[in-house]
Amino acid sequence: MLSLEHEQAQGWPRRTVLGVDEVGRGPWAGPVVAAALCLPPDYGDIGLDGLHDSKKLTEKKRESLFDILVTLPHGIGLASVEEIDRLNILQASLLAMTRAVEACPYPPDHVLVDGNKLPDWPYAASSLVKGDTLSPSIAGASVLAKVTRDRMMVDLDVAHPGYGWASNKGYGAKAHQQALASQGVTPHHRKSFAPIRKLLGG
Repeated sequence: MLSLEHEQAQGWPRRTVLGVDEVGRGPWAGPVVAAALCLPPDYGDIGLDGLHDSKKLTEKKRESLFDILVTLPHGIGLASVEEIDRLNILQASLLAMTRAVEACPYPPDHVLVDGNKLPDWPYAASSLVKGDTLSPSIAGASVLAKVTRDRMMVDLDVAHPGYGWASNKGYGAKAHQQALASQGVTPHHRKSFAPIRKLLGG
């Protein structure tokens, strides 16, 4: 299991420490989604064995962990395609992180954020490069965010068939590129991203 050293360095479990991560910076379509998570002191005894960076887990494992993680104190935040296009993907990701923390049931004493950028917010926080491989709180947040976004893209695939979003989750896979060429751009595409902007003649 991942070490709790980063949480404990901030006074966990006596103090409320959240892990925060986001998913969906790279896709050409769909929102960017962030999650914030507070682990309980007994987290190792409630079925979260194998908790790790969501990208290192199978879909089946992510789903089983997700079912437990959603019972813990957490928050989900997203930034829409319109916000991504208006703000840029980095600022939209930071906005989604802020919304995830604000959606938690109580304010944190400290926030551990994956990466090297911190949102402009009132919370005490630390950035942690590769945090989803170092902190179980961040790893859990990465699973919450990924499963949430993946499910959203599956729903969008039903509404907009042909782009392959159920499998490629909005990334620029071959099927996605072919559908863009034949079916055009949807309202869920990020028009500020170069491949989409090029199709629109920008």
